Amino acid sequence: MSFPANNWVNGGASPTVRVRGLRAAQAAPVHLCRHCGTPLAGEAAQAAGFCCAGCGCVFRLVAEHGLDGYYKIRDAVVAPVGEAVFQPRDFAWLAKLAAGAEAQPGTPALTLEVQGISCAGCVWLIEKVFHQQPGALHIGTDAQLGRMRLRWTRGVFDVPAFARLLQSFNYLVGPPGEEPAVPESKRLVRRVGLAAAFSMNVMLFTLPAYFGMEAGFAYARLFGTLSLVFATLSLLTGGLYFLGRAVSALRAGAMHIDLPIALGIVGSYLGSLYGWLAHREEFVYFDFVAAFILLMLVGRWAQVTAVERNRRQLLSPKDRPQPVWVETPAGPVERAVAELRIGDVFAVRSGQVVPVEAQLETPAATVGTAWISGETDPRECRAGARVPAGAVNLGRGDIRLCAVRGWEGSLLAQLLRPVTRDAYRHRFLERVIRGYLVGILGIALATGLGWWLGTHDAVRTWSVVTAVLVVSCPCAIGLAFPLADEMATTALRRAGVFVRESDLWPRLARIRKIIFDKTGTLTLETPVLANPAALAALAPTARAALAALVRDSAHPVSRSLHENLLVSAPQGGASPSASAEAMADRPDGPRHPPAHRDDSPYREMHGELREEPGFGVVLENPDGRWSLGRPGWRGGEICNPLDYKLREEHDAEFACDGVVLARFRFTDAVRADAVAEIAALRARGLEAYILSGDRRAKVDQMTQALGLPENHGLAEATPGGKAAWFKINDRRDTLMLGDGANDSLAFDAAFARGTPVIHRGVLEGKADFYYLGHGLAGIRRLFEVNAARRRTQAWLLVFSVAYNLGAVGLAVAGRMSPLLAAILMPVSSLLTLAIVAGGMRRWLAR
Repeated sequence: MSFPANNWVNGGASPTVRVRGLRAAQAAPVHLCRHCGTPLAGEAAQAAGFCCAGCGCVFRLVAEHGLDGYYKIRDAVVAPVGEAVFQPRDFAWLAKLAAGAEAQPGTPALTLEVQGISCAGCVWLIEKVFHQQPGALHIGTDAQLGRMRLRWTRGVFDVPAFARLLQSFNYLVGPPGEEPAVPESKRLVRRVGLAAAFSMNVMLFTLPAYFGMEAGFAYARLFGTLSLVFATLSLLTGGLYFLGRAVSALRAGAMHIDLPIALGIVGSYLGSLYGWLAHREEFVYFDFVAAFILLMLVGRWAQVTAVERNRRQLLSPKDRPQPVWVETPAGPVERAVAELRIGDVFAVRSGQVVPVEAQLETPAATVGTAWISGETDPRECRAGARVPAGAVNLGRGDIRLCAVRGWEGSLLAQLLRPVTRDAYRHRFLERVIRGYLVGILGIALATGLGWWLGTHDAVRTWSVVTAVLVVSCPCAIGLAFPLADEMATTALRRAGVFVRESDLWPRLARIRKIIFDKTGTLTLETPVLANPAALAALAPTARAALAALVRDSAHPVSRSLHENLLVSAPQGGASPSASAEAMADRPDGPRHPPAHRDDSPYREMHGELREEPGFGVVLENPDGRWSLGRPGWRGGEICNPLDYKLREEHDAEFACDGVVLARFRFTDAVRADAVAEIAALRARGLEAYILSGDRRAKVDQMTQALGLPENHGLAEATPGGKAAWFKINDRRDTLMLGDGANDSLAFDAAFARGTPVIHRGVLEGKADFYYLGHGLAGIRRLFEVNAARRRTQAWLLVFSVAYNLGAVGLAVAGRMSPLLAAILMPVSSLLTLAIVAGGMRRWLAR
């Protein structure tokens, strides 16, 4: 679908669709986000046409770069834009890699990972943006592996700048890591192609017999031999895939779905081989063997591809932070964090994580601990203060620290350590498979015994037993079950929920408790600007100055203001703002004439930028002395921070030459739909808990606002404390939802886990699923779709039982022929596909 890109805010209605189904006439139109295509909730979102600020910004950026063609070739629904587009990222590692590539002879080249590629439109957009850059030569993008290969002109192309530009389009660039293995879906698609060719050839040489070719025909034996050859090739190409997996599962003591598939393939092939050797056409089912293998491979490929597609959108997880520069007698030396020792003095860049517990050597610093402890407030530190491992440098400059603990003893090392988890065994499916095997083998044995006692004809008896094994093919289990999983995965992707692990489905059936982290999970990552009118009232020059103050800053206040600046461009022809009037009241009058004003969100402004840790930041240029910081500071001399008591959390003042232009108030607001969605989850019989490292007062307030029982909110929990809670309360029925490193140990202990954040490189690698967007509706949709999937599979089982009673009954009665079997198998497969399509149609249409 394609949308006009000329009025991205407050212009044009969002595209709408009508939900198809039994009550289509009564269905209300569904408004879709103009960028990502997900349904819009709320009148404000529908009026703007975007589900979040990020989608609006990327939509405008696509139009500005003349890349509107992206919306014609992308998938109907792509992932919503996360807050990562507004957050500064450290690309020092990339600058180092690019410098190393340019130091090599020949054309510089790099291979990098890319997060966010979901369709051909993404590949097209990335390559178009690349070729718009000076010095760009060639780019090759592998969507299946989530990697790109760049070649550029030495000294002209800026690789880190290109990575930052891709970030603004919602594609995150990461180090290449280890060479990825060939995805299972790629190996399966090769098998599918070969199996399709072999199956068509088998049918080619089998059809003459169905159309009346006599056994004495000169080429009849040749046709039968060629059918055997191609069926054998099909068995070697695709059948061994299922046979090997079935044997591995049996060795592990599990009944895998591949076991009945392998039994059906082997039984029908051996029976057919005997028929060919004995010249008994009633035993020959080579066409069935080849077609059955092809159908099973197609079902498995669809299932695997759906999960791999969601996995490849993520960067490879990293088990440690970036290297740091350590001071030595010979000068600064870059050193891996694993080599840090007690007493080492090292530097941490802006936005970089402090890898080990350390003592601050710099006079002052502002650090954030929300990622590691759940506390939302930035922490102001003075020289000599202990800075915990995992804290983030929120200042604009480097800070010096002295390690008081090595990496191996660091809490961060423990939280980032990868933990493997065994796949969950689907007990219900194992019982179905066990019942199927016992039933079919029992019927085959009883049939053989009955026919032998009744006829004493060994050939006829074996023919009937072979027919029983052939027609009882597990199409519903082998083809339709995986297809139902694939359709459920697709339906969730359209709602912004992405399944990473296929064993999530059986886990969901056991979930009774949902545990939410607070900061970043129930709330947004950045504080919410409570009075956006103050920002909208600023004159363009003031907005430009504010943009320069907050751009490339990791401080949560700066990130919030930066996001709001990008999405709240002033409308043309606006009357003089209050900020302009305030500047006019200065003794020396305004320093910028009205002619400098324009209608862009903000113009680039430069000057001398200086930060006072714990107070604010100052920009000095010919337009004035601009400051953003604590109330009352206004860029003045350093004073005791205790002299200023904030009226509300995250309050900040924006001033020019000491004159306040705007006062901003911020709140850690709960996600807009949190109250309604948690109430809906509780109505489904699920219990909701809050497990947070934040202060008791904040957690109690959140618990009360969400209508949860008082004892369902746990505050001031350490990472180890969260994990201990799960060890006490988990009955293999818990779902943990978190976003920070402090949730890592809880993730390891939880039965199932999901995350709303995928740009930090920690929890997304452990999560069974991730969900994007600004709401929690995806969690409820996860349970609703799973319920529809389970109902569909229940109907499949009913159909499978009915089909087998009829088909096996004909075989037991001796009335099954290869031709009838060849007709029944595709018919039964089509009917199972129709059941899946009917059961999941409602959710795919949304």
